[in-house]
Amino acid sequence: MGLRETKKQQTRRAIADAALPLFLERGFDQVTVAEVARRVGVSGQTVFNYFPTKEDLFFDRQAEAEDELARVVRERRPGSCPVEAVRDHLLEALDKQGQPTPEGTLYLQFWRTIADSPALRAREREIAERAEAALAAELEQGAGIPAPLLLAGAIAGLRRAVQRELRRRAMARESTTTACRHLAEATRAAFDTLCHGLHRDSKIHSNEA
Repeated sequence: MGLRETKKQQTRRAIADAALPLFLERGFDQVTVAEVARRVGVSGQTVFNYFPTKEDLFFDRQAEAEDELARVVRERRPGSCPVEAVRDHLLEALDKQGQPTPEGTLYLQFWRTIADSPALRAREREIAERAEAALAAELEQGAGIPAPLLLAGAIAGLRRAVQRELRRRAMARESTTTACRHLAEATRAAFDTLCHGLHRDSKIHSNEA
């Protein structure tokens, strides 16, 4: 990576890092792009050069989020079940989020900021739809994967349900550690049911791999 590209990435990261605390403290709709620009010491146009909309600034890792499910399936062990690959990835994430660290408070603030903003809720739905579409495209390339479009919807829907329930419990002030532990059990059961049902006769089922 060249020096110019490195500097651009550093500037982008500095803008996003300056914006998030403002959004979490005061709410997305109460913070302007001009305020973020002043905090970093750049012009408002510079911010828009990196983030075309304020929603892009909040979801600064949107591209990663949209590709996450497809990436997990793409990088899974050859011959293994894509449902199980996503299940294990989600269980790992729940285990990490359930650890008693300062990040737990940050997650809660992040979720509350989204819940309080219609614009962010709409963007989050768009991200989820694109993530599902990317997953469907990845599954369609796999040999022997039955009903890839339906499978993508089922996988993505289960993940959204887990994330939604985790947020609900956290925002109801339930211990994140407890919530993640309980959700991990339910997540494993739900994904295993999906895997065994849709891949009953499939060669890609991990038990036959």
